[in-house]
Amino acid sequence: MSKISACIISFNEEKKISGCLESLTGIVDEIIVVDSLSTDRTIEIASKYTDQIYHQKFLGHIEQKNLAVSYARHDWILSLDCDERLSDELKLSIEGIKDRLELYDAYQMARKTFYIYRWLNHCWYPDMKVRLFNKKTAAWGGTNPHDKVMVNSKKIGRLHGDILHYSFDSISAHIQTLDKFSEIGAKEIIKRGKKATMLSPFTHGFWIFFRMYFLKKGFLDGFAGLLASVLSFMHVFVKYSKVVTMTWKKDI
Repeated sequence: MSKISACIISFNEEKKISGCLESLTGIVDEIIVVDSLSTDRTIEIASKYTDQIYHQKFLGHIEQKNLAVSYARHDWILSLDCDERLSDELKLSIEGIKDRLELYDAYQMARKTFYIYRWLNHCWYPDMKVRLFNKKTAAWGGTNPHDKVMVNSKKIGRLHGDILHYSFDSISAHIQTLDKFSEIGAKEIIKRGKKATMLSPFTHGFWIFFRMYFLKKGFLDGFAGLLASVLSFMHVFVKYSKVVTMTWKKDI
């Protein structure tokens, strides 16, 4: 039976890390936490679940997660964010596949988000994520802050059950993250040499709203669906607006 290493990155997650690590108990064979110099009780709480805690100033989402993988003793990696946890059905799915993990190089699973006051069943669901993978054939990649597991094959299985994502507790928390992530995203766009015009904030922003609210039927998620769709529009609008203004300032 294959063994699994859980890899977690953290920073000031005292409110949510316990639920994440508790959901991994009995499912994985070791838990690795790479912490970005937390100033709250994150380390104290994490130490109740593992002694494999490493301290590293934040390098970037992709870099930090790959660093966590580098500390793993086992080839199979299960990666969660601190605000995520395994549903009971997903736990059973992982337990059921542990003796034949090698059938695939990676496994994807749905992620379901609890947003402020309710579960979103449409606009951010099923939001398929590869989170169980063999480190010999996959690694974290993508573009910061929207990292994703890049698999070097098409042998990707699907597990039943959900990653339960306890995202934003308030509108203010969403807006704060929006500002931070749009800044990182804008710098990544410029770093990659991509161009943006005055129309880019509108075209990219309206597309994300249309996709979430209409194509994904976010309107069925009630006011929370509307709110998530509007703030997602804002996120993309602000990100591309920052690209435009950063480029103009650089050219002055």
